[in-house]
Amino acid sequence: MQPSRRIRPRRVAALASVTVLTLAVSTSAGSGHLAPGTTTAGPISLARSSSYGPCMISGSPAVQMSEGLPTPGGYSRSTGTVRALTLMVDFSDAPGSGSAVDRFREFFPQTQNWFRTSSYGRLDYRPETPIPGWLRMPKSFRAYGIERGAPFDPGYRQLVQDIVAVADPRVDFRSYDFLNVLVTPNAGPSALDTVLSVTFAGNTEAPVADGVPVANASFVYSRQDDGSGSYEQTGYRVLPHENGHVFGLPDLYTQEGGGAVGHWDIMSEDWGANNDLLGWHKWKLGWLDAAQVNCATAPGTTEYSLTPLARAGGTKLVFVPLDRRTGYAVELRTREGNDEAVCRPGILVYKVDADVDTGRGPVTVYDSQRDSGGCTRSPNVHAELSDAPLVAGEEFLDTRRGVRISVVGTGAGAEDAALVGAETGAGADEEAEGEGDAGAGGSGAGEYRVRVTRGLG
Repeated sequence: MQPSRRIRPRRVAALASVTVLTLAVSTSAGSGHLAPGTTTAGPISLARSSSYGPCMISGSPAVQMSEGLPTPGGYSRSTGTVRALTLMVDFSDAPGSGSAVDRFREFFPQTQNWFRTSSYGRLDYRPETPIPGWLRMPKSFRAYGIERGAPFDPGYRQLVQDIVAVADPRVDFRSYDFLNVLVTPNAGPSALDTVLSVTFAGNTEAPVADGVPVANASFVYSRQDDGSGSYEQTGYRVLPHENGHVFGLPDLYTQEGGGAVGHWDIMSEDWGANNDLLGWHKWKLGWLDAAQVNCATAPGTTEYSLTPLARAGGTKLVFVPLDRRTGYAVELRTREGNDEAVCRPGILVYKVDADVDTGRGPVTVYDSQRDSGGCTRSPNVHAELSDAPLVAGEEFLDTRRGVRISVVGTGAGAEDAALVGAETGAGADEEAEGEGDAGAGGSGAGEYRVRVTRGLG
């Protein structure tokens, strides 16, 4: 059953204390250890002078955690082998509930499998637990003053310092990329009442352990159990969300909830049925090659092919830049891989704004079926946007920007291909409209072709 109250999303702690956190949103920069470094992956390696330059949008310096590309280092790398130091902690006023190993197993190997699937095997996520039991903190949970919205100073700084002091005799912090702290679930309120789980990312002023700052740390509290009986299958998903921040991804929900993106990205909703990341995020993380992303800037008409985002190989993303800070992304979403809740496969269109900060709506999904109520009744899935993708006979139209994205038909062959057209032109701020028949075809099962035309005429 659904919980009796609205589930409140967490926030990335970067917004809580600007002076303490040194934020540098990265496409997967880092040394592979807790200290920041220079290793890069993904579109950060593409020069702005390349054909991808216009699609590498960027935010203003005032934006703390941006969707823009490229960005400075400071986050954990998100490709290759990544080692996550995972510690289970308890307190004198909240002694470990059950065994620490059982707490660990609430999240693993599910989190590893999630990242392996989402990254097409490009991220080898390895959780390591050099201390398999509960790590008792020297202060009570209450003494740290941890509550929703708490800044890094003073409570979390003291907690990290104590974790380092207690664990350091048995842990070489230099061996790990980031820190997961799995707090005993009886510390603090139920997640149904208040979500405490939080990540401090890119924090170069964090306490130092073995000569490196604990710059990227995710803290998980309570249990995201909505009472539907699905906790064993879905409760782990808070950790991939939090780890998304250590890789440099912002929150996609707003103060009003997940209505901007819905269940189309785990950085928007991490309760309920499994879901994946947007193609834009996969590009940021280095999980898509340049050849799998098309920057739609050429004058005239150009056609591309899109394959389902969940499958390895093939073109995954078409990006239509509107200016140096914003653009429309186009991708094919189907019910496979991590996407369990897709009830209307098709072409997902969304706007990315690099000048909008984390938790304030940097991404907005276009809803092809406005006010329909959606096509899913799955618990904790934003229903209204569940039928957002376009199918054959439907189109997205932004008259002010001169952008048209239309699903114009299905092709022949084993892939049951669909044709998708996108027309773009110059204009002012967007004013998008949807046109077409809601029930027209489009299974989303195969390859889609995308036609991009500059100028509507």
